[in-house]
Amino acid sequence: MTVSIKSFAYKQGLPDDPTGNGGGFVFDCRAMPNPFWDESLCGYTGRDKPIRDFFDRYKDKVDCFLGAAETLVRQSIDEYLKDGRDHLQVAFGCTGGQHRSVYFAERMAERLTGVEGVEVEVAHTALSAAV
Repeated sequence: MTVSIKSFAYKQGLPDDPTGNGGGFVFDCRAMPNPFWDESLCGYTGRDKPIRDFFDRYKDKVDCFLGAAETLVRQSIDEYLKDGRDHLQVAFGCTGGQHRSVYFAERMAERLTGVEGVEVEVAHTALSAAV
């Protein structure tokens, strides 16, 4: 089965699910610390080392949020595999779709890569729109 992980900007709306399954999980990253407010970090995205370093300073909050999301996603993966379903969408949103949502989408992809029977795809919808 394919797990599509997307980051998005709430100000641009929820990401579409092209499979017709109607979406999946949507996790709101806006309660997480925001690197946007540090002017030296504004030009980076959640894929860049300075943003990863920023979130390393908030390890307990990050681990709690991501761990809870991962538990829910893995439970659904297990059930979807049993039921023969072939797709699950997992979306992470923040205000602008550049920092927090991208960071958490990337971390979730890392955690799910290598799960038996699962192919992980990652797309950053707000980053694509900014190009």
